[in-house]
Amino acid sequence: MYCPRICEGYRSWVTAFRIGEAAELLGVSADTVRRWVDGGRLSAERDEHGHRVIAGTDLAAFARSLGSDPEERSEHSSARNRLRGIVTAVVKDTVMAQVDIQAGPFRVVSLMSREAVDELGLEVGSVAVAVIKSTTVMVERP
Repeated sequence: MYCPRICEGYRSWVTAFRIGEAAELLGVSADTVRRWVDGGRLSAERDEHGHRVIAGTDLAAFARSLGSDPEERSEHSSARNRLRGIVTAVVKDTVMAQVDIQAGPFRVVSLMSREAVDELGLEVGSVAVAVIKSTTVMVERP
């Protein structure tokens, strides 16, 4: 459950996330987040119960830095939404194909030509980047 918590060092209420919550949002393990905190890559404070928490603004900035990897971008594309993952399924017929990619906790399904799948060499177990360009994006809060 994501709820506002008061962090030591902060004078007002800020949204703060425990290590496990931050890990879930970033699509990594809690141990990875702990290593980032212990290594100084991500800042954390202690809450009133002594638990390590990460301010929502710090977590957002860190997540943004993870998404700005220049190897994941193309300078020749206007698309900015890129989800790197592993191909979990490929279903082909004579003309079209469906490719499923698991990108962290997210399943992305793409319908494309069979020719494109063959040219890209997409098969179960290969790494792929889902590039999403959309004029409509729905946003929800949990």
